[in-house]
Amino acid sequence: MVVFDVKPFIAPSPGLVLNTLYAKREVLLSNLLPTAMEAAGGFLLGNLAAILVATLFVHSKTLQDIFFPVVLMFNAIPIVAKAPILVLIMGNGVEPKITIAALVCFFPTLVNMVRGLESVNPQAMELMRVLSASKTEVFFKLRLYNSLPYLFSALKISASTSVIGAIVGEWIGSTSGIGALIIQAMYNFDSAMLYATVIVGSVFSVAFFLAISFAERLCVRWQAPVGH
Repeated sequence: MVVFDVKPFIAPSPGLVLNTLYAKREVLLSNLLPTAMEAAGGFLLGNLAAILVATLFVHSKTLQDIFFPVVLMFNAIPIVAKAPILVLIMGNGVEPKITIAALVCFFPTLVNMVRGLESVNPQAMELMRVLSASKTEVFFKLRLYNSLPYLFSALKISASTSVIGAIVGEWIGSTSGIGALIIQAMYNFDSAMLYATVIVGSVFSVAFFLAISFAERLCVRWQAPVGH
């Protein structure tokens, strides 16, 4: 930073950031906890809703044709525009943060899950019909099984975006959480704290992603068919 004459309030030295990470570790960790809870809650809510909606879409082409464009248009609205509206509707508690995290998880999982449920091998589907399998058996023994690689691809994306959604939600009037710390550090021109907060949030996001990747290795030991 000295060589390039970068001002400390713009980019503090790595040593100062590391010192802040250690000195303010209790503050950082105590504010990471609500963000982690909001991200995890949004992750579960958004992905569960996406799986249920994808199931409805696969079993009813009419519903998919009607509502998928609506979902697409709603997803096109920037999350920073939806966040203030949700805070006005739900108040300034954890509910809007969880909802925002859920919304950013919902669309990627919906798209991947629909594709996974629909990309069933035609020969396998014909075999299930020959065996007089019910729709429930076809779904759980064939469609859901086939969709797992697609689902985990979406879940790994959601692991990161849920953290982003929770942080964005905390920017709107929150007094705790990583997002609130980022805003406080920015207004106080505390660049070392700002960078330290960003690092903590990023580390948690990476850890969340790695946890989902580990779960994928345990659950999925095959590759999804290509070209169907």
